[in-house]
Amino acid sequence: MKMPFSLPHLKGYRFPREIVAYAVWAYHRFALSTGDVEDLLAERGVTVSRETVRQWVNRFGGHFATCIKRDRPAASDKWHIDEVVVPINGVKFWLWRAVDASGMCSTSSCRS
Repeated sequence: MKMPFSLPHLKGYRFPREIVAYAVWAYHRFALSTGDVEDLLAERGVTVSRETVRQWVNRFGGHFATCIKRDRPAASDKWHIDEVVVPINGVKFWLWRAVDASGMCSTSSCRS
């Protein structure tokens, strides 16, 4: 995770800036619930409540959401579907993948 330099100073907060930043980043990046973020932090030895995560997201979430959206590549308007039939032991399997105008797959498992 890239730590934004313009994150406001966290004076008066119990947890260090890195933990707050990680919690808010994980919430927005992976579309997790506050409970999921609470569990994720608990696995790393940080005890925090869902309400605290919610307050962090409300206060700092907008900043992280704009940083994540800015770093994502822009999707093009035209998409193409690649389709292939693979016979395995006499059974036909249909495989599809979505490819944008620049040849990038819509899933991480695609290969060009």
